[in-house]
Amino acid sequence: MEIKRIIGPAVSIILAIGIGVAVMVSHERKANDEAVKNTAASVVTLKGMIGSEKESLFADARVIERLRTQGFRVEVEKVGSREIASRELKGYDFGFPAGAPAAIALQNKVKAKQVYPTFFTPMTIASWRLLIPVLEKEGVVKKEADTYYIVNMKRLLEMSANGVRWQDLAGNTAYPTRKSILVSSTDVRKSNSAAMYLALASYVVNDNNVMDDKAQVTQHLPFLTSLFLRQGLQESSSAGPFEDYTTMGVGKAPLVMIYESQFLEYQSKRAKPNMDMVLLYPQPTLYTKHIVVPFTENGRKLGELLATDPELQNLAAQYGYRTTSSDNFATFLKEKHLQAPITIVDVIDPPSYEMLERMIQAIELQFQ
Repeated sequence: MEIKRIIGPAVSIILAIGIGVAVMVSHERKANDEAVKNTAASVVTLKGMIGSEKESLFADARVIERLRTQGFRVEVEKVGSREIASRELKGYDFGFPAGAPAAIALQNKVKAKQVYPTFFTPMTIASWRLLIPVLEKEGVVKKEADTYYIVNMKRLLEMSANGVRWQDLAGNTAYPTRKSILVSSTDVRKSNSAAMYLALASYVVNDNNVMDDKAQVTQHLPFLTSLFLRQGLQESSSAGPFEDYTTMGVGKAPLVMIYESQFLEYQSKRAKPNMDMVLLYPQPTLYTKHIVVPFTENGRKLGELLATDPELQNLAAQYGYRTTSSDNFATFLKEKHLQAPITIVDVIDPPSYEMLERMIQAIELQFQ
């Protein structure tokens, strides 16, 4: 009897505690479910067109999560940067091309009151270490502080326009091919990287002056056109020529106009950087700005976030992009054991939007 008197109350207490715990757990689960529902309801799905070079950035789980915590789920479609403005934009919230000229064309089309520069990268030429001695002997390339610079861009362009072949270069035993010396690029009618190549070439051939009148275009158009016509097939996306460079090697792509960020991102994802690959920095060069052009209010909010959020800016630097904070870029290089100049001094502006478009349209006529 004594034992029963003790066990009875104890069982009741245990039962009461169990019921209390069950009720508490039920309330917590309900609260968590409500929180998940509220979070899901607060996340807005946006759709945008981007240059192909930013596809991997938007696919990064850290970027996706950061955007989600800020209320966005972003779906992207890769399109040639200059092509975006020619597309049907209904159903999209933003465009994110490479290059100010492409952004200006898009801004004019949608009449966006404000655009959002996010990060930037210089134009460079991807090449191969075995070609360096040949290019140095020609006076085209020079090494300074662990960086290879194209110190005579005009000489390189003239060899390309005049049909000089690699085997024609004196003492070239490293790459004695009949292949013409060409800087491969994308389609200048569709892609920003090719448009930036044109902008750079136009400056160099115009005695290191930005082209600013029709007479200059008329004078130099045959030379500039040859740089693109002699390449043959060109792709609309910057990912194409760079993929040829990384997969097919020097035989297919000895010199390729690319964004610095493409090269650095590729090397950073390898267990060890490919030391056969070399990045050449033209003197002068141009920066390509990556600019969000909003079509809707949510697109505007996303653009502002990408341009100002410290975490997203740091994540962009981890893909080889330069941001307003040079520390992000320097830290990325150090962590990945990569070499690149932190500061680039010899940087020019492209021609005005109208002048660049005039050159591109004139070249387009020669393709027909």
